[in-house]
Amino acid sequence: MKTTLSLRDLTRQCAVSLRILPVTVFICSGLYTVIILLIAQFVPYTSSGSLIRSETGEIIGSELIGQQFKQPKYFWPRPSAVSWNAASAGGSNLSPASSGMRQKTEKLLAPFALQRGDKVPADLVTASGSGLDPHISFAAATFQVARVAQTRGLSINQVMAVINNPASGTVTIPLLNEPLVNVLQLNRSLDRLQK
Repeated sequence: MKTTLSLRDLTRQCAVSLRILPVTVFICSGLYTVIILLIAQFVPYTSSGSLIRSETGEIIGSELIGQQFKQPKYFWPRPSAVSWNAASAGGSNLSPASSGMRQKTEKLLAPFALQRGDKVPADLVTASGSGLDPHISFAAATFQVARVAQTRGLSINQVMAVINNPASGTVTIPLLNEPLVNVLQLNRSLDRLQK
């Protein structure tokens, strides 16, 4: 059994590799890119970033990237581990048992002015893996209803009707079996309601 390569065998293998290299580069860099661009032409809204525009046509955000809302009249999103910077998406990577995570969670709980026994939904005090999740759970949305309704001078039923409206960005993902609410779309729906 031959275990070493002769110079001739090595040269032949290098020649095959050098012939395959441009073909592979063409397929992976050129052909694949062209195919994806052609497919994107059939879904222009999604391929352009699922941008949400105001009534005047100004871009106010993306359906797929969360943004910060601090005013009490708005529903608040999940906290961001990356200070809402879409260029550096990522999680906090803090261990649930770390003192840093505990301090961060206590700081995030403060704005909710908790009463005894209130249980804040976990997604309001924990960042998502990307740090830019645009959705909150239905439980997180309903937890904030009283504050938003009071600040806007609306009834709780009016605010709940907006949350339950699919046009406000409420969707149910089959695998999760729990509705998710797009915070930007929900807040826009509330703003439109009060115009």
